[in-house]
This record gives sequence, structure tokens and C-alpha cells, in this order.
Amino acid sequence: MTMHNDELRLPSNDWRAYQGVLSRRVFAFILDYVIIALLWIPAAVVVFFLGILTLGLGFLLYPVLFALVAMLYFGVTVGGREQASPGMRMMGLAIARTDGRPMDFLTAIVHLVIFWIANALLTPLILLIGLFTDRSRLLHDLLIGTVTVRRESY
Repeated sequence: MTMHNDELRLPSNDWRAYQGVLSRRVFAFILDYVIIALLWIPAAVVVFFLGILTLGLGFLLYPVLFALVAMLYFGVTVGGREQASPGMRMMGLAIARTDGRPMDFLTAIVHLVIFWIANALLTPLILLIGLFTDRSRLLHDLLIGTVTVRRESY
């Protein structure tokens, strides 16, 4: 399934495209953060040597390193051709914008940051929002204009 940047693809209006999406999103989240944690290890080693080379300045990256790895991970994967992170692909999901344009790197990062903010403010209530919205959309989906769909229906 290929998608070009000039191609508009509106998400499906069929209810079956959203059936079971909320539970799949939870498992995709867990898988993605395990992958990010594994990617954080070599990044931490690189920052260690960078810290030595910069006489300690590089060590200032450690507090934000996990967030930087996660932003790069989601920006490249969700903002890429597949429109899904590896965890989402394993769960058979993809993210679509409601205006039909493909996700890009910056939109994927904004989606992630709004998710982090909403999660910090509403945990564990963030998942309850999906039970009462159309197409099981969460708060950050509503704010940025995205929807998570099953890949076979998109």
C-alpha cells in the first residue's frame, strides 16, 4: 500500500474500520515504548561519549534523551510512508488525518506531545474518552484532527 504526499485519502466512515481500535492502541503503545526503551540504550551510550568529548556539556542531554528518542521514533514512523509506528503495524493500525492529507514528521511529533500532555493531566481517564467519541478517538486525536483506523479498512 503506497501513498504519495499529493494524494488525499479520507479515513473510512465504515464502523468496522474502528472496531477494536482502542484495545489495539493500548497494546501498540506498550510495544512502541518497549522499542523506544531499547533504542534509548545506544542513544545513551552515544550521549556518554559526546559528554566526554564536550567536557561534560553533552551530559545535559540525558534528562531529555528519552523524549528526543521517542519524538524521532514517532516522527519517522508515524510521519512516514506507512502512517504507523511498528507497534501500530503489529496491531494492524494506522493513523489518518481527517482532512485526508498524509501525516508528516511535524504533525506526528505534535500528536505525540499532545498525547503526553493529555496523559499527564487525565491519566487514566484518557482512555475513557475513546469509549464515548465517534470512531474511538482520544483527546489528542480530536485536538489535532486525526483518527486511528484498522489498516485493512483504510
